[in-house]
Amino acid sequence: MRDFDEIFAIAAARKGGPSDLEARLAKPLSREALTVISDDRWLSAMAKCLFQAGFHWKVIEAKWDGFEAAFDGFNPARVALYGDRDMDRLLADTGIVRNGAKIAAVIANAVFLTDLAREHGSAARFFSDWPDEDQVGLTALMAKRGARLGGVTGQRVLRLMGSDAFILSADVIARLIAEGVVDKAPTSKRDLAAVQEAFNHWRAQSGRSLTEISQILAMSVGD
Repeated sequence: MRDFDEIFAIAAARKGGPSDLEARLAKPLSREALTVISDDRWLSAMAKCLFQAGFHWKVIEAKWDGFEAAFDGFNPARVALYGDRDMDRLLADTGIVRNGAKIAAVIANAVFLTDLAREHGSAARFFSDWPDEDQVGLTALMAKRGARLGGVTGQRVLRLMGSDAFILSADVIARLIAEGVVDKAPTSKRDLAAVQEAFNHWRAQSGRSLTEISQILAMSVGD
């Protein structure tokens, strides 16, 4: 496994030099900023990411105002109480993508978030307090307690909300394979633990966030 400076140099050479590469990097929010995000924004992010999975993201983006209206601004306490009438209403709403399984997942995730709020004061507090060095543990919990939040979807939710998070895109996986961290797309607990260990190592080595490291890994491979 290369030192992170070497991987950064590879990415910089592909992206016009160190300054241009740095300019491309998104950075995570502070824990303080994460803590004050309202829980409805977490449900909105979960809904957007799970609806984008398997659809062209521009289709979902174009309809997003309709989603916000149809789901009562993604207020978790309200959405968690949706019943059959609400499901029928949503399935008839042309302002959204009418996918029954995904609509049901949004409702289930509202229950998940209200449970977190009851247990931790707010869902935002739960997510902001989770240690960055155990993202694998957090996404496993999201997959277990939430609905359709496994794999890259959960990772994208965290990134969208500004958490310090890596995304195991095809390009990131290609770099991890090239560095000998894994030999295929990581799905087993052992491989995911190896991925987390590698990110934690590069984080300690570089002083960079997981968010930045993930992007740099991707840009060391992709176009």
